[in-house]
Amino acid sequence: MAALAAHLVDGVLGDLPVRQWVLTLPHRLRYALAYDPPLCRAVLGVFVRALLAFERRRARARGLVGRGGAVTAIQRCGSALNTNVHFHTLVAEGVFVTAPDGAMRFVPAGRPPTDGEVGRLLAAVRRRILRLAGRRGLALDGAEADGGMADSLALAEPALAAVAGAAVLGRVATGPRAGQRVRRLGADPATPVVTAAGPRHAHREGFDLHANTAVRAGDRRRLEHLCRYVLRPPVAQEALEPTAQGRVLLRLRRPWRDGTRAIRFEPSELLEKLAALVPRPRAHLLLYHGTFAARGGCRVAQAAARPPLAPPPADSTPADPAPADPGPGARPAPGPLPPGASLAAPAPAGARAPPPAPRRARHVAWAELLRRTFGLDVLACPDCGGRLRLVATIADPRVIARILAHLGLPLAPPPPAPPRQPSWLPADAR
Repeated sequence: MAALAAHLVDGVLGDLPVRQWVLTLPHRLRYALAYDPPLCRAVLGVFVRALLAFERRRARARGLVGRGGAVTAIQRCGSALNTNVHFHTLVAEGVFVTAPDGAMRFVPAGRPPTDGEVGRLLAAVRRRILRLAGRRGLALDGAEADGGMADSLALAEPALAAVAGAAVLGRVATGPRAGQRVRRLGADPATPVVTAAGPRHAHREGFDLHANTAVRAGDRRRLEHLCRYVLRPPVAQEALEPTAQGRVLLRLRRPWRDGTRAIRFEPSELLEKLAALVPRPRAHLLLYHGTFAARGGCRVAQAAARPPLAPPPADSTPADPAPADPGPGARPAPGPLPPGASLAAPAPAGARAPPPAPRRARHVAWAELLRRTFGLDVLACPDCGGRLRLVATIADPRVIARILAHLGLPLAPPPPAPPRQPSWLPADAR
């Protein structure tokens, strides 16, 4: 996670202004997307094309013609270990345009999207996804579609289909509690269900779009934190706590509206939730779109432009519109440059620029990842402040035992602490 987040910041997004768009889908569609990677890619394509078209329209309103770029992390899990396939898409707020000299430059959008624009975008995405689902024979409104699509997962793996369906609905699929809801601790049944859309947040009939998280240009620290968030694993180890009765508590990061603070699983219930979260083989969960795709043309130059850039003013508008074709003698080298600056000089007339050399991904050492993720410099000597260096790696148990005995340290690891009830859990819920 940390290495991939560093790659996105150093090699793809760089110093661009980035906005996170999160699309959540209805329950019926979550089940289909969980085991059907082609359908998941098709739904994601509808969403990303709408986002990139939105950026192009904003650029055309300012007299610019260009292309945008985005990166999507497909998350398969909700906060309660329920199967919830949703998309976290990081979109560069602006477009890459071609300058008169043939080089590419990034022009920021200049303003964030309004609440009305987010609502209209969600309506368009919902309409297109429903049309796509109808063509695939998938009914999302409870009715049977024409030529109803058979549940291929239920036909091939009925047990896995039952587990996946229960995980989507937050129910138990196996054991004596099959068909019942998972146990919520701290929930108040009298709490009313209130759904309020905040700024840049739209919700309609199971479709939810949130776009209020953004990172300004040049703020790499916050951008890397956002990348680690969208690439996070399904559950953090410290969120799981065993109990003395042999059950497992999943502590929620934030209490729900009804007061739920934790979910209590039997061991078999926890295993079935984890089994439903395993993606299908060869199903990619991180995808690049537009100019950031493998053949998009902007990733090599983006990785080369490492010095931080000053964020452009909010009212900046380029003076000249960009032509659609840079010309046969120029090979654009796009990058996160402010308006008016170019990354490469124009090629001489009649000359063909050589193809760019392939760039290998930059390896990030584990010590650097710890420093960037936790702010901990493990190579700093606590005594003299100098830099530590690796001398040797010892793997022989006999040598390790001699060193520990010489230092007076125990040779056996300490026994694990017995499970205990969390102090934050009310006594009546234990």
